[in-house]
Amino acid sequence: MSFAFTADRKKRFNALLKQYPDKRSAALPALHLAQDQEGYLTTETIETLAQMLDITPASLMDTISFHTLFHTKPRGKYLLQVCQTLSCSLAGADEIVDHLSHKYQVKAGETTPDGKYTLLKVECLGACDTAPVVQINDDYYEKVSKDKLNRILDKLP
Repeated sequence: MSFAFTADRKKRFNALLKQYPDKRSAALPALHLAQDQEGYLTTETIETLAQMLDITPASLMDTISFHTLFHTKPRGKYLLQVCQTLSCSLAGADEIVDHLSHKYQVKAGETTPDGKYTLLKVECLGACDTAPVVQINDDYYEKVSKDKLNRILDKLP
């Protein structure tokens, strides 16, 4: 199985290349473009993108492993990210992770068998003053308690 951008994304990729002084500089937006298309970054996707950007797959993997926004395995329909930095930890983030682990019978880093939820512990989500913070897909929820989180999760389709 090999990776190829759709026609529309190929045009967007080519436009990206024109915005940067060298191909390597387009790595982050190209990775986002590929992940948006595929849902996650496979080995084949990484190898193909590395060729397209004139860099090694290992170099591209360094970038992927550094950024928590990139995923190398399938994730659930809902990505539950719980901030783990100091202010969130002090405000109860560990209890939130434990609650979600128990509620969905998964550990951090795992996806529920039905593919609905993936639970992740992540570094700073940038809302230290409103800790603890949980990000569900693209939405932030601040000052989260177990009860507040249950109400939010119960409204998800």
